[in-house]
Amino acid sequence: MTRCESCGRAVDEHDRHIRYGLPDPVLHAADPPVPEVTWMSHADAGTSVMMQVDGLGAFVRALLPVRLTGGYAVTYGLWIAIHPDDLLHAFEVWWAPEYAQLRLHGRLAHDVPPWPTLGAEVEIAVTDPDVLPYCVTSSDSTLSRVLSEEWEHESVLSTLPA
Repeated sequence: MTRCESCGRAVDEHDRHIRYGLPDPVLHAADPPVPEVTWMSHADAGTSVMMQVDGLGAFVRALLPVRLTGGYAVTYGLWIAIHPDDLLHAFEVWWAPEYAQLRLHGRLAHDVPPWPTLGAEVEIAVTDPDVLPYCVTSSDSTLSRVLSEEWEHESVLSTLPA
């Protein structure tokens, strides 16, 4: 096993993909939603790309890439809270050629350690029609930095689940 010279971790731990199961507002709801009031695009939250929960909102999956020192990256598969009308539009185009032009405005539905990002405004866009939309810009100063800067890999890797 090859070890990183900077942090001593196995090199294969540096390029990671983390997929959140449920949006934080759903996960932490005082009264967890029941299936009758929850709609998901697929059989469960782990495979779904869209979700609507009565009283909590509409959500779509997106990718948040974080560049790390040493040429590494962590990509988070997370949920974006969007307007219900935008969810309807996303559903109409998701499996159609128009998906390639999908661009939505919303708010991150997670904190992404080590940054406080829950509720940060974000714009997502399809950059490759074969994958989820990417978080591309943000008016939130913290999320904007996450998207644009390179981060010391140990400061990010140390916050990830094993």
